[in-house]
Amino acid sequence: MGWSVSFACCRSADPAAVFRPGVTADPAAAASFARGLYPAATLTETGDTVLDFALRPYDDEVFVGAYDGAVLLCDRRLFCLDDDARRIVDRAACALPGASCGVLVLESVVASCWFRWYDAGVLRREVLVTAEDGVVVDQGARLPAEEPFWRELDGGAADVPLPFDQEDFGLALAGACIFGRGLAERGADGFLPLELPVRRFKLS
Repeated sequence: MGWSVSFACCRSADPAAVFRPGVTADPAAAASFARGLYPAATLTETGDTVLDFALRPYDDEVFVGAYDGAVLLCDRRLFCLDDDARRIVDRAACALPGASCGVLVLESVVASCWFRWYDAGVLRREVLVTAEDGVVVDQGARLPAEEPFWRELDGGAADVPLPFDQEDFGLALAGACIFGRGLAERGADGFLPLELPVRRFKLS
């Protein structure tokens, strides 16, 4: 499908308890989180939208969703995969006490997937794979949702080219670890993660 997404989600409750029909966002909490993340910048609130629109922000904007039991951040800076991106997601991972946090960056142009998983603010898993370069980073214990993707490599297959689709890999992790369902999957309860409400901020 060619997804390009960059988001971090810190969650202190079970996915089904947070991501459900009728979930509401807290604009004041979203603004507080955004300003804490960028204390030196001027942030202007520019309205509300949904996650589907926010997954690939412009350079001068961020999107934040603050809910009962979770905080969601969409930030284009994560695509850089640099120290600044790591600083941003490290701070996002500490948004809620004792929470878990998942970070997913999918880039369609370079066909890559970066995923990070935190428990209580501590980085437990980091993996970066690209279609052309194979496995670039593979640190920490694998998460259960990853296991089917690694079977060929564990069996001795080369990682260049990558023997699995990096996009499917990232979306499977996001579904299992973050939302409790696929990013674009509308459950029997009617909830679709892409419809999560988020607040839009312009950075200057």
